[in-house]
Amino acid sequence: MLNITPFGWFHTAISLVSLFGGLYGLLRYHDIRYATPLGKTYTWFTVATCITSFFLMRTGKLSEAHGLTVLTLIVLAGAWLLGRNAIAGSWRHVFSSLAFTLTVYFHFIPGFTETLTRVPIGAPLVSGPQDPLLQKLVGGAYLVFLVVMALQVRAIRRGRTSAIHSPLASNR
Repeated sequence: MLNITPFGWFHTAISLVSLFGGLYGLLRYHDIRYATPLGKTYTWFTVATCITSFFLMRTGKLSEAHGLTVLTLIVLAGAWLLGRNAIAGSWRHVFSSLAFTLTVYFHFIPGFTETLTRVPIGAPLVSGPQDPLLQKLVGGAYLVFLVVMALQVRAIRRGRTSAIHSPLASNR
């Protein structure tokens, strides 16, 4: 089914945990912070997704997708470093949050590519990474994430993310 190996299914499952955790954090809290249980889950499932991706090669060699994996790990490390001991609402906090959000966007690129080159079975919607439809979809998702990031900065600077730092804090 869909020409995916058991290891490929495992990789997909952990990437979905990461993706949905990241999206939940953004929608619920406007923020992903490593200091929270959700942030730790997102971070480590993203790292696991990246590591397992190195063992998935359709062509038998590294591809541009693996370059995105390396970039994701670098941005994730930067997000973690910036967020360490950052004061809520500070510019370090803002840049850390934006870096985490960028890694959520990065999940969509291979997600769209792998899904749309496989479904519907027998007649996939796109032929590969260079397909114009896929490029428009990825570009549209990028524009959506730019808007999300702008709204995220506004929410953080107005102090609307503090509820995730204290289980006793009221939801805002």
